[in-house]
Amino acid sequence: MTADIRRSSPRSVATTPCAIVPPHLLNRLARAEEPAVHEPARRTLALDAAQRAQRRLTAEIGPTAAPPTRGPDHSNRTVCDVEHRQELPGRRIRGEGEADVTDTSVNHAYEGLGATFAFYLQALSRSSIDGAGLPLDASVHYRRDYDNAFWDGEQMVFGDGDGRIFGDFTQSPDVIGHELTHGVTQYTANLTYVGQSGALNEHLSDVFGSLVEQYAKGETTEEASWLIGEELLRPGVQGVALRSMKAPGTAYDDDELGKDPQPAHMNDFVQTFADNGGVHINSGIPNHAFYLAATQLGAHAWDGAGRIWYDVLTSGTLASDADFTSFAQLTADAAEAYGPQERDAVLQAWDAVGVPTG
Repeated sequence: MTADIRRSSPRSVATTPCAIVPPHLLNRLARAEEPAVHEPARRTLALDAAQRAQRRLTAEIGPTAAPPTRGPDHSNRTVCDVEHRQELPGRRIRGEGEADVTDTSVNHAYEGLGATFAFYLQALSRSSIDGAGLPLDASVHYRRDYDNAFWDGEQMVFGDGDGRIFGDFTQSPDVIGHELTHGVTQYTANLTYVGQSGALNEHLSDVFGSLVEQYAKGETTEEASWLIGEELLRPGVQGVALRSMKAPGTAYDDDELGKDPQPAHMNDFVQTFADNGGVHINSGIPNHAFYLAATQLGAHAWDGAGRIWYDVLTSGTLASDADFTSFAQLTADAAEAYGPQERDAVLQAWDAVGVPTG
């Protein structure tokens, strides 16, 4: 129960940095006057940069279609405690089927892994993130005051937050779903993490992260908040989440965090060299398109727009360097298989955010 475990032979992983808090936001916090704000942000930026450098040394998984047969219908979860160190995975605390422990971060991580597995299996007939029952591993209490959570190509890693701006990153189920979906993308389209393809990578993680939470709560498109990281911001921060799919650019407006920079339309597309070409910023455009399509179709988003988006992601036809237009065209084509109502909803959604579908 408490023995240290080590990774088995490493799998090939994507070279993309996949962390929920974007670098442009951490850079803003790193310039804050208050040490309780800027010191954790600076340490987080340094750790994230080291993670990116390490991942560049590994091989990429080539894009593949979804496996033809489904893997096991049960999850295989392990949660470890890094004990504020950096070496992963740390000390094993809880495994599949074991009871709650006293550490709430361990329990939240365990539950979030389970909610994500259940969503992909029950809503999309996908067994774990690779489609073949891949074990879901997570490590909590990564370093001290670490302001992020990430998928490192093999497992989830959670920081505790600085306690001033961000709280415990295991508390937000959509964040867990978001990061694990980077794994799904890694095993399918493997979208290049730069420019518009990188923004699509982030977009897909926001979509399915949101759907993980909606599915767990049984929410309709009208009941859902369409917020990403709603539970992360501490009291006193002027904001509701990291991102809003319903209204990109409105998630926060705070003295420390600054103003949410996400656009909702191609007219406001942000040209930047930062954040790998604005992957966390311009993802607001396809995010809003998905929200519009999902809410027009109504009922449960995972049965409508979510199924269409998933079909495109796992089809084998989505190029790793896809841009917004090519992705939009594929979703329109995929929607046609479901009927004219679905196709119209998708076409109108992309038109509303200024992305042509041909």
